[in-house]
Amino acid sequence: MSLILCIETGTDVCSVGLAENGVLTALRESCGRDHARNVAVYVDELLRERDIDADEIDAIAVGKGPGSYTGLRIGVSFAKGLCYGLRKPLIAIGSLDALVEVAREDAEAGIVDVEDFERATLCPMVDARRMEVYTQLFNGRGEALSEVEAKVIDEQSFAEEIASAEEFVIFGNGAAKCAGTLSERVKLIDIAPSARGLARLAQEALDAGRTEDIAYFEPFYLKNFVVTTSKKKLF
Repeated sequence: MSLILCIETGTDVCSVGLAENGVLTALRESCGRDHARNVAVYVDELLRERDIDADEIDAIAVGKGPGSYTGLRIGVSFAKGLCYGLRKPLIAIGSLDALVEVAREDAEAGIVDVEDFERATLCPMVDARRMEVYTQLFNGRGEALSEVEAKVIDEQSFAEEIASAEEFVIFGNGAAKCAGTLSERVKLIDIAPSARGLARLAQEALDAGRTEDIAYFEPFYLKNFVVTTSKKKLF
C-alpha cells in the first residue's frame, strides 16, 4: 500500500489530503490567505485523525503550478522540507492537470451538469489577475490537447476550439470572470483547486518513478514574479 501526502496551495485554496493507493482518504481545506499557517496544521490534523506516523508516508505530492507565486512557494517549500526531513520522495503534479482530475471525479459522481463529459473539451483556468488566466485544453479523459499558457481572455479567445467542440467546459478559480466574455456556447461549472486532484496522478508518478530532485526543484510559475513599488506614501 502506498500512502501519499498531497498538498495544493497554488490558489486561494489551501488543501491537504492523504491518499492510499491513489484514492483520497482524508482532506482538509480552507479558502483565504493563511496558507503558511494552515498547511502544517492540516498535515498534523490528518496524521492524527488517521493515527499515522509521519515516517509511514511513502511520498509527498505537491501541486507545482502555475498559480499564485506566494501560494506555490509556501506549498513547495513545505513539501520539500518534509521530504528532506523524512527522507521521502517528492512528486510534482501540474496544477491544471490536478484541476481536471477534480472535474472528472465530480463528473463521475454526477455532481457537474455536463451532458457528455467524455466528449467535452475541458478548459481549466487558474486566475492570473485582471482578464488573464493560466490555462490548458484537455479532452474528457484528462489528456492534454495543448500546452500550458498565460492567456489574456477576450471575445475571440478559443473561438475555433469552442466552435468545433461538442461542449466547451471552463472551470477553476479564473473561469467565472471569463464566462461573460467568451462565446455563449461555453459551459461554466463550479470546480475549485483541491489536493484530491493529486491523489491518482501522484500514485501513477510514484509507480513510474517520476520524482523530483528535492535540492533543485522549483515551482512552475510560468510568468516571472515582478516586484513593484507601492504608490502609497509611507513617510
